[in-house]
Amino acid sequence: MPFFAPRRCRQRAHAFAAPLFVVVAIASLLAPCSTAPALASVPGPASSGTVWLCRPGLVPDPCETARAATVVQATGARSLLPAQTSALASRFDCFYVYPTASREGSYNSNLVVQTPEVDAAIAQASRFTQVCKVYAPMYREVTWHGIEEWFADPSVGATAGRVAYQSILAGFEDYLTHYNRGRPLILIGHSQGSAMLILLMEHLVDDNAALRSRLVLAIIPGGNVQVPTGALVGGSFSHIRLCSTTGQAGCVIAYSTFPGVPPARSVVGRPGRGISAMSGQSARGGVQVACVNPAAIEGGTATLDTFFPVLSSGVVPPSRTSATTPRAVSTPWVEYPGLYRASCERADGASWLQVTKATGPSDHRPLVSEALGPNWGYHEDDVNLALGNLVADAAAAEATWERSTK
Repeated sequence: MPFFAPRRCRQRAHAFAAPLFVVVAIASLLAPCSTAPALASVPGPASSGTVWLCRPGLVPDPCETARAATVVQATGARSLLPAQTSALASRFDCFYVYPTASREGSYNSNLVVQTPEVDAAIAQASRFTQVCKVYAPMYREVTWHGIEEWFADPSVGATAGRVAYQSILAGFEDYLTHYNRGRPLILIGHSQGSAMLILLMEHLVDDNAALRSRLVLAIIPGGNVQVPTGALVGGSFSHIRLCSTTGQAGCVIAYSTFPGVPPARSVVGRPGRGISAMSGQSARGGVQVACVNPAAIEGGTATLDTFFPVLSSGVVPPSRTSATTPRAVSTPWVEYPGLYRASCERADGASWLQVTKATGPSDHRPLVSEALGPNWGYHEDDVNLALGNLVADAAAAEATWERSTK
């Protein structure tokens, strides 16, 4: 049985986000909301016991990883991009929830900081320290093993999902109680992390005017935020809108990247399917998956500002590319400006961020691939494909926030 029911009596699912789960298996796990207890009946823990992956003052803190980057142009020319920090960074918080990372043999991960979580924080969250103070709690995510077992026994998913949500809920409540001190807040997640943030936003932020007023921006790609067809608000949230102008504050940037129309059985990009089940969004008619282009929030086509972390071996992770990686670089990051262009597209019941190479055959910079298969598109790289744009979007929203509060 699902462990909570929606505010608006949508169906909830037994499945939460993680790479490598099967759409058909998830669809079979849906149960009517009338059978589930209300979220309000699920008590929060009396003491969180939060273990922090990232937090100001924490040593070591993967979100404070060095940010200098080697900029590689289409011509092969290289230059250095030094680390930069906004003058507003200390006034804003970012709360980050990482995607499925754990390879532990249990259904839910423990709270020990391990390499997969560290790598996720570096790749997705550390560049945001340019614009905010990053907080990221460890949580008892559904592990890769838990997802596999989920298929064989849906009751495993119901329990594992409850554990994961209660764990991140505890971390968020601890953060709000002991660390936030009323500062404006940016929420950042991906995949399972985005699904968890959709739930937290729906049940803790969306109907809380005071907390909602402190929301500067939510960046939650790869989680299938849903809205009524053609609308900017409704669906996943009653009050929190999709962003529609550059620098807009209090809104959501959400998308899923694909090289073309998502397949009929795609895990992301289609409402009520795949990852939608992770946050209990089963509606398929009259709704669409949100797409906000992080490079052109008003709409249209624009080039992406792509960043990838560099491994200790000195190359970009080869599993993430379909071309030969460049010769070793000496910085912890590599930037590929102008390699891709992107636009939000809708067709055949799907909506997605279309990502296409923007340069010609003489550009030999490495290209991402559909590493998890066509049903996932470029899911693994949702964040890094547009990381430079997302950091700039956060900075622009902060500037708007500052002006509005003066």
